[in-house]
Amino acid sequence: MNGHETVNLTRDVEGAMVPVGDKVTLLKDEEATITQSLGGTYTVIVNGNMFSIAGRDADALGREPELTPAEKAGKAETQEELEKQIWDQMKTVYDPEIPVNIVDLGLIYKCELAELPDGGGNQVEVAMTLTAPGCGMGPTLQQDVQNKILYVEGIDDVNVELVWDPPWNQDMMSDAAKLQLGMM
Repeated sequence: MNGHETVNLTRDVEGAMVPVGDKVTLLKDEEATITQSLGGTYTVIVNGNMFSIAGRDADALGREPELTPAEKAGKAETQEELEKQIWDQMKTVYDPEIPVNIVDLGLIYKCELAELPDGGGNQVEVAMTLTAPGCGMGPTLQQDVQNKILYVEGIDDVNVELVWDPPWNQDMMSDAAKLQLGMM
């Protein structure tokens, strides 16, 4: 979404306060200015405070929820397709203050796919970091990664761990991210 759009909330909705991550209930009929709409998640300003609203709650903003890449793609036929769907899902997770996905920001350090020990499906282990250790949005982004990967058909368990070693720096960003942020 380019530019800002002001809407009135159509129902009460949970939002995560940016950058601390505290969950709050935004009330029906409050005026919200949508400042970012990326990856199916919305960043809004209500009463001078910034909040992140999950894509599943898009109706509260008068929007239709978007299908995730995995929902659009359907069931993966090969291990490679399954891994691609997982990475595509993670590319729909955005820091609410930065218009670049967490994969291109270089925040994903590890993503491993394995069969569950009982053979009943697949599990994914993710190690990710944040741009700053004190970022209060960490648990929110961590949960967003887990939820988005669980949309992938055939994934039954996801563990997302926040790690701090090595510390993140701007050199970890993809060239596309640097270009988008005007760093190239």
